[in-house]
Amino acid sequence: MVSINPLDVLFWTFRRNEQDVVNLYTTLSPVMQLATGGSMLNFGYWSSKHTDPISAQNNLCMIFANLAELSSGKDAVDVGSGLSSPSKLWRDTFPNLNLYCVNINFKQLSFSGLQRNIEFVNSTSTKLPFVDNSVDRVLALESAQHFKPLSDFIFESKRILTKNGLLVFAIPITTINSSISKLGLLKFTWSSEHYSINYLKNLLSSSGFTVCDEKLIGTNVYDPLADYYTNNRIRLKKLILKHYPRYVETILYKSLQKMKKASKEKIIDYALIKCRL
Repeated sequence: MVSINPLDVLFWTFRRNEQDVVNLYTTLSPVMQLATGGSMLNFGYWSSKHTDPISAQNNLCMIFANLAELSSGKDAVDVGSGLSSPSKLWRDTFPNLNLYCVNINFKQLSFSGLQRNIEFVNSTSTKLPFVDNSVDRVLALESAQHFKPLSDFIFESKRILTKNGLLVFAIPITTINSSISKLGLLKFTWSSEHYSINYLKNLLSSSGFTVCDEKLIGTNVYDPLADYYTNNRIRLKKLILKHYPRYVETILYKSLQKMKKASKEKIIDYALIKCRL
């Protein structure tokens, strides 16, 4: 049984500094693995052909890859790479692509072991250890909401990208309708910064990037994810309770329900953004 001090989780959620994010993911990422049966940590892009977590998560990775034009990429930096499963999928799909998985969480990096065409870099997102103009893709798949300050990450991406290089995000966002009262439980369980699409676009533009593509896909992310958990809760709850206290599963379930409600009310969304220097 994983021992979790609720006060620690509360501090991690409110402070949200780099070490807090590391602690949060080290402690709670296995919940996602238990619920999905895999090692992806994203919410997935669900469709009539992708109705289980692993399929939906792989689908989001490939939609993201196509947006990032990885088929023509040479050197890509996957920042906030989690357990590196997306990079492994991209490596297998695009054999000419060299990937660099950057993660401040060393335990997550060490999970993968040695990999062909993938190098693992234990570093912060705001000081990327690459020389100027050295890569043609910087990728942030459901990770940039944790980068603080985000402007430093964008500046570093600009520095290391070659001319016409691409910076691509998949990121949960809030809308103009969001507020603390409307977010409710998500204010405490959505342990990241809450950026709006306009804030992101203005920040990118002021940093020298041109947004060349954007998509809002929240209805294919939050709603079906919550429905999947609800429909399979009895089985998933048994798996989670073998390793975690009961309150962890209860909060997870209530958070997913609130996430679906907030999505339907257009309080939150999920953005895919591609920008070019």
